[in-house]
Amino acid sequence: MTGQVPEQDTGDHRIDPPLIDLPIDTCDRGGFYDGFSRQVTIPSKIIVSLIIMWAIFFPVSASETLSAANSTIISTFAGWYIYLVAAVMLVALVLAIVPQTGSLRIGNPGEKPEFGRFSWFSMLFGAGIGIGMLTYSVGEPMSHFANNPDIIRGSIEPLTQEAVRPAYIYTFLHWGLAAWGTYGLVGLAIGYVAYRRNLPLTIRSALAPLFGTVMSGKAGHVVDVVAVVATILGVAVTMGLGVEQFVAGLYRLGLGEWLLDAEGSSTPVAIIVSLVLLVGASTLSALSGVGRGIKWLSNLNMGLSFALLALFAVVGSGLLGVELLATGIYDYLRTLPQTAFTLFGSDGSESGDALVQWQLDWSVFYWAWWIAFAPFVGMFIARISRGRTVREYVLGVLLVPSLMCFVWMALVGGTAIDLELSGAAQGSIVGASISDQLFATLAVLLDPAVAAIVSGLVVLLLMTYLITSADSAILIVNTINGAGENEGQRRMHILFWGAALAFVVGSMLIIGGIDAIRITMIIGALPFSAVVALMAISIVKAIAYDLVRKRHGVPTTALACEDWPAGK
Repeated sequence: MTGQVPEQDTGDHRIDPPLIDLPIDTCDRGGFYDGFSRQVTIPSKIIVSLIIMWAIFFPVSASETLSAANSTIISTFAGWYIYLVAAVMLVALVLAIVPQTGSLRIGNPGEKPEFGRFSWFSMLFGAGIGIGMLTYSVGEPMSHFANNPDIIRGSIEPLTQEAVRPAYIYTFLHWGLAAWGTYGLVGLAIGYVAYRRNLPLTIRSALAPLFGTVMSGKAGHVVDVVAVVATILGVAVTMGLGVEQFVAGLYRLGLGEWLLDAEGSSTPVAIIVSLVLLVGASTLSALSGVGRGIKWLSNLNMGLSFALLALFAVVGSGLLGVELLATGIYDYLRTLPQTAFTLFGSDGSESGDALVQWQLDWSVFYWAWWIAFAPFVGMFIARISRGRTVREYVLGVLLVPSLMCFVWMALVGGTAIDLELSGAAQGSIVGASISDQLFATLAVLLDPAVAAIVSGLVVLLLMTYLITSADSAILIVNTINGAGENEGQRRMHILFWGAALAFVVGSMLIIGGIDAIRITMIIGALPFSAVVALMAISIVKAIAYDLVRKRHGVPTTALACEDWPAGK
């Protein structure tokens, strides 16, 4: 077997050193596909192009199909999403906590990380869920303040003081360890075999500990194609949310009535103009690479985020935000074993049906979103995390961005809730669309002139998050298509994926709004959810076998295998 070191007979044990070579066919004859796997790149482009053409040329059929899928496919797989994400989160935490597994390094022994911790955390956060955080920082706590499972059951009243703590239990549930546990495990499964075993930095490599060189062939091609399509659809949701909030912000800044229609939704012209601007900028950034454009923008994102948080801490409900943060984290951790594994079932009652629908609209949507986002964020995290131990990696990826989300939502969302409870907002925040609620909060909190300046800052922050997420996704898609390599002819492919992302977002927003993108993404995440489940098994096997190899003196890294005597 190519790249397989001769096995070592140690007493009664026969232990194979790890697979250190996973050949993937790529074009090496020059031309448009030079350096790419045609078996992955071409099918990926065809599938995404068909989705775009379906939405553009058959909008009625697309809308009807998505509506039917929303009521059948999604509800059928709700339990699969709920239990899978809970299991993935648990596996990631166990790998970090167990001393023997946590001390293993994602790379060669003694290897130092490429990026400092501040840049590492900035890139983790910016490429992960920065856009969603801006949209949902007010929108999610406010939504659960008005409606959550406790309110549906009738145990508390909506929009009251008693509804605040449950609102943060569910907000933190959706934006905490579940999201980052999913990202972290996918990134760990990829990075561990890529940097310890010299396998290609691509999705299929994560399954090599389970299936070996089978992943070099058609099975591996299918895995990578599924990952590319899931990535485009997952990022499309993020871009769709960001574009709607971007347009709402421009409207708040007084840039014209043409931005919104009579119902307060983004007009087709506003969507197209925004996408041209944002995707164009992200494509230019992608052409500059990770070390330049993405790193610079990620650091800018973090700086602007801290500035906005400081504003809410000083002039908003800072003390309430700190209280909500403390009680929210306590309640979240206290209830996590129950909320993570709870699957609501219909009992025929009105409240039972409402609980099922609430979970489909919130938790199932989020779990599918995180899974669809995982090949992109996981690959990106793996790309920037070489040299860190498993424990540092998992705890850093899970805890720091989660805590940042919690702080943001406690301070910003808490201020909005306080304004509603005090009567200062008079329903103007809770009554606004989710894309406009952050701007509505600023309008109540600040003088008009100051609110306009801060709203401009939010629009700028949103724009940098959009650009960072899109350009990172484009680079990751090309890395998957290039069998883990980022060299060779990439410029035209970057342009293609930038345009494809813009067309997916634009066509879906115009035919059915964010709901159309959301439904498409949940369906598109299903195939990759199976890959995530296999990744969890694969990384556990890879680490467990490496611990056995260490005990018997068998090499566990590609570098050590090179010095292993062939006849030993």
